[in-house]
Amino acid sequence: MDIVDLHDPQRVNKTPDETKTLFSSGNFIQDEFKISQVELRLYLEKTDEKLGDYSLITSFVQTDKGSVEMIYDEGYRGVDSLNRAYEFLTSNLGISGLILRSVILLRGKLT
Repeated sequence: MDIVDLHDPQRVNKTPDETKTLFSSGNFIQDEFKISQVELRLYLEKTDEKLGDYSLITSFVQTDKGSVEMIYDEGYRGVDSLNRAYEFLTSNLGISGLILRSVILLRGKLT
């Protein structure tokens, strides 16, 4: 089961402009879900002359029972927004929160 948890799933119906892999070893278990990959994906949606790029950053979690893509952050976040989000997550134990939210969503859809 593949879940896109966005109000408008068409926003991510394309190849991301950039991705950052947070986890890809494939041997992490959260409850009954085997997590194989966690990444952040950047979709540049529009550009404003004064504010710069409008960034949609999503989290993507792949498990043995399906995948979940959901909004992590969005807005006019300036240059290098994906790298700043990546640094924040990896330095503040945010990866576990992304995985847990995704597993909860998957479990809810499977039952």
